[in-house]
Amino acid sequence: MSRRALTLCCALLALDAPAQTVSYHTSADGVFYREAGDPALPPMVLLHGFPSSSHMFRELMPALAGRFHVLAPDYPGMGHSAAPPEARGPATFDGLADTIERFVAQTSRGKVILYMQDFGGPVGMRLAVRHPDWIAGLIFQNTPISLDGWAPERLAAVQAGAMAAAGARRAAAAQRVTLATAQFLYRQGARHPAQLNPDAWVNDAYALSIDADRRVMTDLQVDIPNNLPLYAGWQAYLKAAQPPALVVWGDGDPLFAPAGADAVRRWLPAAEVVHYATGHFALEEEGADIARRILARFVNPPAITTDTVP
Repeated sequence: MSRRALTLCCALLALDAPAQTVSYHTSADGVFYREAGDPALPPMVLLHGFPSSSHMFRELMPALAGRFHVLAPDYPGMGHSAAPPEARGPATFDGLADTIERFVAQTSRGKVILYMQDFGGPVGMRLAVRHPDWIAGLIFQNTPISLDGWAPERLAAVQAGAMAAAGARRAAAAQRVTLATAQFLYRQGARHPAQLNPDAWVNDAYALSIDADRRVMTDLQVDIPNNLPLYAGWQAYLKAAQPPALVVWGDGDPLFAPAGADAVRRWLPAAEVVHYATGHFALEEEGADIARRILARFVNPPAITTDTVP
C-alpha cells in the first residue's frame, strides 16, 4: 500500500471519530496514567522508554482514541509515578512487568495491543510471554528483541557492564541517568533537531531531578544485561503465537540499529515494518504517520509491507 493510499484510508476511518480528550488518573498501586477513548473499545496500552514517561504519547493518544481505549502508564520512579521505597530493593524489569501486569488486569477489558518503545519492550514482552492469551497485537518502536537490534558499540558496553564489578556497573549506569542523556536521545538522529519541542526533555528533567527517581532509573540501567538472555524465549513466543504486529523504527537511533526492525520478521513473517529517517523518539517527528499506520494495521489490516519513509 502506498503512503498516499494509506493516508487516505486512515483519514476515511477517522471521519466519524470526534475530537478526543485525555484524562489523568492514578491506579490503586500508585501508577499515574493517561487515558483516552471509550473503555468499551479495544484496549491499547502504551509502554514508554528511558528516560521518558507517558508524556511521549501525548499526541498519539488523541489520534487513536476514536478506535481504541488507550492507556499510557508511567513506571514507578518515572514521570508522575512515585518511586518505591529503597527498602524494597533495586528496581528491575521483572518488577516493572509485575506492575504493568497488575495495571493491565485492573484497567483493560479483553485482549490488548501493546505499544512498546525502548524499556517498553522488555516490559511488554515479559507480559506477552506470561499471558499470551491477553495479547491482540504488538507494536515495536525502537526496542530490540535480538542482539542485532543493538548498535554495536552500545551492545558491547552492555555486555561489558554485565561482567563488571557491581560498584563499577552502577557508577557507569548513573552517568547515563542525566538530562544530557535525555537531550542526546531526542536530538541524535532526528531529521530536524532544531524543530523538536524542547518541552519533551524538559518534562523528563522533572523525574531526573528527584533523587529517588534517579535511583530507580539507575537500577534499571544496571538490570539491562539481564534482558538479553530472555530474547530466545520472546522469539519462541512470537514464532508460536504469531500476534499481528507493526514495527516502526527511527533509523538514526544511537542505541538501537535498524536491523532490529527487520529482524522481527524472522519470527513474525507477516509483521509490517516501517523505517523512518529520525531518531530514538520517533513519535516526535513521525507521530502522525505512526498513528495512521496503527489505524491501518489494526483497524483495517493491509497487505504485508516494508516501507522506508524519507
